[in-house]
Amino acid sequence: MGMASAVITGGGTTGACAAVLLARRGVRVDLVEARPDFGALGTGVLLHGNALRVLRAAGVCDAVLAAGTPFDSLAVLRPDGTVLAEQPDLRSGGPDLPPTCGITRPRLQRILRDAVTAAGVRTHLGRRVYHVEQDGPEAAAVLDGGERLRADVVIAADGAHSVLRHLVDPGEPQPTGWAVWRALVPRPAEVTRTCLAYGGAAHIAGYAPMGDDLAYTMFVTDAPLTGEAPHRAEYADRVLRLAARYGGPVWAEIRRHLADAEIHHTTFTHYQARHWTSGRLALAGDAAHCMPPTLAQGAAMCLEDAQVLAEVLTSAEHDVPGALAAYAERRRPRVRLVADTSMLLGELLATGRHREGPALIHRTLTALGAQP
Repeated sequence: MGMASAVITGGGTTGACAAVLLARRGVRVDLVEARPDFGALGTGVLLHGNALRVLRAAGVCDAVLAAGTPFDSLAVLRPDGTVLAEQPDLRSGGPDLPPTCGITRPRLQRILRDAVTAAGVRTHLGRRVYHVEQDGPEAAAVLDGGERLRADVVIAADGAHSVLRHLVDPGEPQPTGWAVWRALVPRPAEVTRTCLAYGGAAHIAGYAPMGDDLAYTMFVTDAPLTGEAPHRAEYADRVLRLAARYGGPVWAEIRRHLADAEIHHTTFTHYQARHWTSGRLALAGDAAHCMPPTLAQGAAMCLEDAQVLAEVLTSAEHDVPGALAAYAERRRPRVRLVADTSMLLGELLATGRHREGPALIHRTLTALGAQP
């Protein structure tokens, strides 16, 4: 085995999955998470087959499928609710996994949290890693208060606004000019798959099932590049005005619940690290790459990072720096494909060329059927 110990900073999707995969391979893992409750904010996430493939390797896929809603097709709607087209989702995880599963982010996080505990990972909640020292045969993650956790490798999975990114790559996420309004509402019985309307009051308006009881709804819109954001007091009114422009019985039922829903507004950013590793320190997940969710592959890319890291670091083929170099070499082109496609899809939507999107999505998801 190439290593015996790891420190992971960030206990979200990337960090928690990496911790489980490494611990299941016999690595002693310390996981440092800033949130004291190991929870997750947010609404829902769509997990394509290539994401489910990683979750199966982590031993949690069955729990995810049970807590979420697996489905195998997509419907394209007119803004008035008329179905324009129905198409099967590609099985990017292989024939024995569903093409897609919708699940709320808090439920996914709870499943990963329980797996972290079961794997024997040592967790440090309510703590942050502020620096990494590399002056010997190990690395030392320096926590707030000065405590040092020494390990063979440190994995920075601390999100799009990573504290440690500057130690590896000088870049920062940049705004795309698009944003999304999201909410979870009680699930109408008719919501059994992703349904998307292109055009109308938003570039995309859609909904998807997130379990037996909840549905996710979203509206992708333009956003100023100045960083200005709407006031929270305006959220419900803004979303209700958008939803009023879409017709059909499902939207009518969703509108009944939006006034009482917790609404999230997020501006899309994009970032691809030029450098993924430095010595015994590696970037992973949103710390290494973030992209608009137009392809619904952001979480999958984070999970694949975790899988590849676990594979190369526990292989006898490399020492730790060599393993991290192999990790970056494997991940960079695949992430570039997904990030560039996600950006291009956003541009197509913003310029009214949404008819070009399905073929582009099909080509990309077909490529993602290969192992990362």
